[in-house]
Amino acid sequence: MNQALICPRFEKAMSIMSQRWTGLVIYQLLTGPKRFCTLESSMGISGRVLSERLKDLEQQGIVKREVYPETPVRIEYSLTDQGMALEPVLREIEKWSQEWLPAE
Repeated sequence: MNQALICPRFEKAMSIMSQRWTGLVIYQLLTGPKRFCTLESSMGISGRVLSERLKDLEQQGIVKREVYPETPVRIEYSLTDQGMALEPVLREIEKWSQEWLPAE
């Protein structure tokens, strides 16, 4: 395919979503806010990589980080409206995977 024909916005979206663990982080947050440790344990991702992904997604406006002034401090991550707009895309990928990929 001719590179000039690819929409720059589509290319940017694919760049964001193709980063390792990004889709799974967003998928985990579809059900509601989660704490860092919950995300880390549910996906088997290293803390360093999860931290990087969450920061990237926060900069892109997909994830919101909320700090609760409690003792100890509680931090939760949730999807913004922009992030929730990815739900139909991820649900279709989930549907495709159930139909076309063999169970392990």
